Amino acid sequence: MTVVSAVESSTLPGRAGHSGQQAVPPSRGATQDGGTARSHSPQCSGLHATRFLLFSQLAGGVILGVALWLRHDPQTTNLLYLELGDRPAPNTFYVGIYILIAVGAVMMFVGFLGCYGAIQESQCLLGTFFTCLVILFACEVAAGIWGFVNKDQIAKDVKQFYDQALQQAVVDDDANNAKAVVKTFHETLDCCGSSTLSKLTTSVLKNNLCPSGNNVIGNLFKEDCHQKIDELFSGKLYLIGIAAIVVAVIMIFEMILSMVLCCGIRNSSVY
Repeated sequence: MTVVSAVESSTLPGRAGHSGQQAVPPSRGATQDGGTARSHSPQCSGLHATRFLLFSQLAGGVILGVALWLRHDPQTTNLLYLELGDRPAPNTFYVGIYILIAVGAVMMFVGFLGCYGAIQESQCLLGTFFTCLVILFACEVAAGIWGFVNKDQIAKDVKQFYDQALQQAVVDDDANNAKAVVKTFHETLDCCGSSTLSKLTTSVLKNNLCPSGNNVIGNLFKEDCHQKIDELFSGKLYLIGIAAIVVAVIMIFEMILSMVLCCGIRNSSVY
């Protein structure tokens, strides 16, 4: 009896320990395959993605602000709102600005959509966000190609418009509309005359058209209006090009990030 009881007493702890290991369920905080790390990784990545998408939304607001500033810039507005008889000033320059305004506004809305999709870990919203970015990127590339092809044509059209007004103002004393157009160009750009008409002829015959008034000597040393027009629109177009490049780079990173986050959410739903 003593031997049997000793054997039973020696085997009971082992059984109890074995049964205790089976009875205790695995904690949710430490799963066998690292389930906790997998369950929290989409949330962490979603948090970082939300911060980046929020930054891109702010970038869209900055782009929209720059485009609106270019649209209402006093120099370009004064020149491109002019009319010579029934002919308005060429406003091809505004096409690129309108594209930037549209891209900036849509980018802000799409950025909000991406942030909400990242917070909710929604594949549908992130997929919609990616599709909108692809469409915007394609439109921006098309607009960039158009702007590169027509970058010289914009200044050329404005110079032709100015030359026609200047010729009418010099030849016809009663061409009040042409005089007003020429004065606006001269006062806005601080220039006088063009390469098609001599500065001396313009200043002597119509010296009241130049910013210096009756100061003929001062008008002779004014810069050529053609050069001023080139400087004005080349500077604006460079600014538009820089903004477009910044938007394109941000869009590329957003598309990559949205796809990575979407794939991470899809893979985490399996476990």
